[in-house]
Amino acid sequence: MASADGRANGGPTTTGAPPKPRQRPKDRREQIIKAAAESFSEQGYFATGVDQIAGQVGISGPALYRHFPNKYALFSETVRTLGSGLERAVAEVPELIDDPERELRTLITELTRNTIENRSRGALYRWEARYLNPEDRRALGELVTRLHNRFAAPLGRLRPELTAPRHTPGGRLDNDAKYLAGSILSVIGSITTHRASLPRKRIEAVILATSMTVASTRLPPADDAQAAEAAPGSVGLQMASKREALLTEAIRLMRGRGFHDVTMEEIGAAVGMNQSGVYRHFDTKVAMLTAAFARASERITTSIHDSLAESATPREALDNLVARYVELSFANSDLLNLYLSELGSLPESLRADLRDQQRRNVEEWAQLVVQVRPGMNSVEARYLVHAASNAVLDLGNWERYDPRPSTRDRIQAVMSVILLGEDALVR
Repeated sequence: MASADGRANGGPTTTGAPPKPRQRPKDRREQIIKAAAESFSEQGYFATGVDQIAGQVGISGPALYRHFPNKYALFSETVRTLGSGLERAVAEVPELIDDPERELRTLITELTRNTIENRSRGALYRWEARYLNPEDRRALGELVTRLHNRFAAPLGRLRPELTAPRHTPGGRLDNDAKYLAGSILSVIGSITTHRASLPRKRIEAVILATSMTVASTRLPPADDAQAAEAAPGSVGLQMASKREALLTEAIRLMRGRGFHDVTMEEIGAAVGMNQSGVYRHFDTKVAMLTAAFARASERITTSIHDSLAESATPREALDNLVARYVELSFANSDLLNLYLSELGSLPESLRADLRDQQRRNVEEWAQLVVQVRPGMNSVEARYLVHAASNAVLDLGNWERYDPRPSTRDRIQAVMSVILLGEDALVR
């Protein structure tokens, strides 16, 4: 008598066919890379485990090691894969010597589509690249330079005045065509820094319109004559408070090497304090990071409050906010970079309040944008706010926070154009 599952009293199956062996998917390696990119991007390099990635793919840790010998090999391959995808997206765009505007528009559209497709993975090569070894980091830098050059080529043909050479601390944005190309790339890359929801086609339209307006930016002249005397880095006296000195060094070290790669002992040594002395001020690294984030959030919130308080119109408030935010980014470059890159290093219980405050701050900016640009809704405005803040930090980092006044003026011009659109070009 056959049982309910088709077997006769526990005997062989009625078909008599042996079970088929389970076949390994041909795209297993690609599945692993995709899962790894999402985990590394969301949680960071150190907080992501190989077994966790394997579980997402539905395999064991040892099975994953058949494809990659260790976590770093998987991480570096994931960065290379994402970068190759960006290059393929722009490589498919033909050079249009007689129509540089169309070429530039097509480049922006194709790279935007690739970025949207990889939105949950894109933060990987933005913040986690510092964990690459020197050779891999150099390769990533060369890729970014190629992207700058690819976008700068049609932009230079569209606006020949942008191709005159200029002196820069980093040497990567050595003419204004590359400078604005980098600004456009930052606008596109900002899609990966937040989760504001819009239909895909609308995202493409907002990013394209914003990027083309950035391409039209009239940049203030650079102070090339002062370049030899300028020295990047912050200036000023240190506070006498040991707690403040520890927090300052913690911010500097964590921004440079990442939260997980810096020890309490190193932070103490940087201010001439032993480990037990450090613990009198901060009992854990998480406490240091929490204090740093609270400070960053407070300064950003205060800049918004002060800008609103001293303004009579939404346009005036936006202008004041742009100036204050650029100044804040130069005065606190390590702090703001850390604030945007290491939030995932905090326990979830500590992230919620910070994320809520971030959202409130973005919303304050967005409501001003909507009032100044009535045809735009609040979600689209949030895209512009994220693009603007992203460009400020990217351009500041690329220019190594060169202290010349013109550096700030040029970044401020780009930020204004992103938020205000064509209106910023006619002032």
